[in-house]
Amino acid sequence: MNVGQILSHKGDDIIAMERGCTVMEVAKLLGERRIGAIPIVDGGTICGIMSERDVVRGIAIRGGGVLADDVSTLMTKSVFTCGKDDTVYELMKMMTERRIRHVPVVDGDKLIGMISIGDVVKHRMQQAAAENEALKDYIAQG
Repeated sequence: MNVGQILSHKGDDIIAMERGCTVMEVAKLLGERRIGAIPIVDGGTICGIMSERDVVRGIAIRGGGVLADDVSTLMTKSVFTCGKDDTVYELMKMMTERRIRHVPVVDGDKLIGMISIGDVVKHRMQQAAAENEALKDYIAQG
């Protein structure tokens, strides 16, 4: 299975924030949507990513005033992305090696979705259940 297939099950709702917004605006959207990270875009092209952890670290280091700062002060600017044709194995390997939990999916420079570690785990569990059922059917047929 590939990333595009996971995206097709997730739906095509893309949540992103434009460059120039505040840390507070991002934090508010993270809470409202109950998500862990948001890509930051400039005209549809990813220029960073902001996670809950980035917000917490910023507050811990600089205090609550950081919430009024431009998102660029805290966002991670070096963003690891994947494409819709990448395999789930390649995605899991990248997430594990880079210790990241959210990966924007791009087509060229355009953001087309976001995959979280939770999406990958859900996919793997569904795949394992399907394989289990197939084995049960095979054994039952004798």
